[in-house]
Amino acid sequence: MEGKEEDMKVGANKFSERQPLGTSAQSKDYKEPPPAPLFESGELHSWSFWRAGIAEFMATFLFLYITVLTVMGYSRANSKCSTVGVQGIAWAFGGMIFALVYCTAGISGGHINPAVTFGLFLARKLSLTRTVFYIVMQCLGAVCGAGVVKGFQPSLYETKGGGANVVSHGYTKGDGLGAEIIGTFVLVYTVFSATDAKRNARDSHVPILAPLPIGFAVFLVHLATIPITGTGINPARSLGAAIVYNREHAWDDHWIFWVGPFIGAALAALYHQVILRAIPFKSGN
Repeated sequence: MEGKEEDMKVGANKFSERQPLGTSAQSKDYKEPPPAPLFESGELHSWSFWRAGIAEFMATFLFLYITVLTVMGYSRANSKCSTVGVQGIAWAFGGMIFALVYCTAGISGGHINPAVTFGLFLARKLSLTRTVFYIVMQCLGAVCGAGVVKGFQPSLYETKGGGANVVSHGYTKGDGLGAEIIGTFVLVYTVFSATDAKRNARDSHVPILAPLPIGFAVFLVHLATIPITGTGINPARSLGAAIVYNREHAWDDHWIFWVGPFIGAALAALYHQVILRAIPFKSGN
């Protein structure tokens, strides 16, 4: 009888009571990580620091190579019906971000974009040292990627715009700036949400592959803004194409593709950290 009573006790507690999804009963303990220091000189002596920069260089190189080559294939065709079309270009950008973030997230965080790096820096998730290093490596990778594409067919590259970002005819510089701000906000907000450690701890019952929503956000923003600016939302991508193409009209609007993404990234960081997470108002911060 004693054994039977023991079995009944075990059976009574074998299955925990079901709780509605998203309730505190299913949340795990979570402690906010400390903010990254502004300067961290010790990083310079770590191989992981340099390895992360190399990963950012290689990822941005591959990103520019595939995407600009796709744009060139679309531009060279006499009949647009025989090409991938605007949707195909958007998929090339979004798909490459999905693949490259998946490959490099565990090494460098998979930024592949100075605006993403800047937004994470403002959220105190990166040191200034690493932020500057990442942005430099991203820009160098973008220049090399666009350069390889130009090396295939220099004349075609020159005559078809080289994938450089410009504000399209019929739109003002203000239109282009607004499109870049909002488009980058969508991207960086998605990055914050998809990589939020607290959300992963709280909603562990909801599996999420972070590169997927990030890549999908890039795809959707390209669908919306390719007709306006060709879609920058990535200063390294815009700089690499502009340097290799190197025509005056590509530089006329170039400031838009730095100012817009950086403003959009700052707004996304502010919205996520202050409004949604309320980090500055939490005790102990």
